[in-house]
Amino acid sequence: MLQNYYYKDRIEAGCDEAGRGCLAGAVFAAAVILPLSFRCELLNDSKKIKERDRYLLREIIENEALSWAVGIVNEQEIDKINILNASILAMHRAVDQLTTKPNHLLIDGNRFKPYKEISHDCIIKGDAKYMSIAAASILAKTYRDDYMYKLDLKYPNYQWKKNKGYPTKNHRQAIVKYGYTKYHRKTFRLKTEDLIIKN
Repeated sequence: MLQNYYYKDRIEAGCDEAGRGCLAGAVFAAAVILPLSFRCELLNDSKKIKERDRYLLREIIENEALSWAVGIVNEQEIDKINILNASILAMHRAVDQLTTKPNHLLIDGNRFKPYKEISHDCIIKGDAKYMSIAAASILAKTYRDDYMYKLDLKYPNYQWKKNKGYPTKNHRQAIVKYGYTKYHRKTFRLKTEDLIIKN
């Protein structure tokens, strides 16, 4: 069972992102404030959970959270400020939208830029340790997946429904054959050796 809080006497929002290592698509982040009494044995790092369970958890989280929000940074912004800054900005945008204001942030990973006057802690693999971060990872992942499913309808050759924009063999082969779309991150272009598809 994941831990409910880092500081019991603070209003904590867990934050996590999805899509950082992709070649295409926006980066999404979520911020979630859960009640101290929240319990859910199924909740874990989104990468460790089956897709159908992630969507089941999303409904539970949205119904039971004190507040939740999703922030987005698009491909053009990613190219301007780089993916690390874009991931942090997406988290800031998620926190901006919370209807309950936290006084502490729990950040998955080891890099973050302070958000206004709110204190924070960076926690490596925090999405497998704290419920609020795990909940944020579920929301960020599922909302980004929904976004990539919609893009897949426009650009089926890239198989984004399956790879979600990550640099799989099929995605790289599609780039070689069809070129880049407007949703590909220009600063993430494949190197020459990556364009040689090995069997």
